[in-house]
Amino acid sequence: MYFRTVVDIPSTDFRIGPCESLLFVGSCFADAIGQRFLEEKFRAIVNPYGVMYNPASILHTIQKLSSLHSPLSTVTTAFLTLGTNHVYRLKESGEIVDNCQKRPQSLFQEEELSVEECADYLQQTVKLLHSQNPEMHIVLTVSPIRYRKYGYHGSQLSKATLLLAVEKLLTSHFSLLTSYFPAYEIVNDELRDYRFYQADMLHPSDQAITYIWERLSDAYLSDEAKQFLKEWAPLKAVLNHKPFNPESEEYRALIDKTMLKVGELQKKYPNFAI
Repeated sequence: MYFRTVVDIPSTDFRIGPCESLLFVGSCFADAIGQRFLEEKFRAIVNPYGVMYNPASILHTIQKLSSLHSPLSTVTTAFLTLGTNHVYRLKESGEIVDNCQKRPQSLFQEEELSVEECADYLQQTVKLLHSQNPEMHIVLTVSPIRYRKYGYHGSQLSKATLLLAVEKLLTSHFSLLTSYFPAYEIVNDELRDYRFYQADMLHPSDQAITYIWERLSDAYLSDEAKQFLKEWAPLKAVLNHKPFNPESEEYRALIDKTMLKVGELQKKYPNFAI
């Protein structure tokens, strides 16, 4: 007897190796997952210009990163997390802004991007990323975080628009090396319980984030990366521990032993760095 549904994750033909260079751009959900990769010592770039909620703003981030000395050429996998199709235009110029910077709301006009517009911004983003690294894998996700200010029905419509835009991209010729990770479905269909939300009942709890991280790791990490995580876990626990007496001989001996093991791990995994 089963008491919950388990969301299937589409299979892909790529795997993320230990300590690879990754990129996370999008909503605060991208921040949460990106931070988990940083904690596990992947070389991750996480929202370098702040949280970006809509497809247009995600494109703007990639455009800013595409300079002469862009770090994108070394990124093996990029995770793009869409939060909403709502954008704000500066009335004076008509440009979509990524951050209103606490300026008066009267200066801006709120709009909803269509499925076609969202898909077009995503296509531009994929094209730009592949211009920097043709072998880069791109994983699209839709944030499970709901937007109360739209009303719950409006929030669902916004998510539906994003999901349709992602599907439009994945069925186009831009879908090369591009896949979809069902974070939205995992939270809403598989977990489906308010105990997996924070106190605001909108954002996933730490437990939910951990579960999504585990599902994502199982789907996308290589066997070598999974082995690295097993070896790194006990060392991370020691280094993150706050001792009662950091000056004691016992603690110093433990740290010395741990750092020796860290050195061994660095020899085994050249990209690993504390």
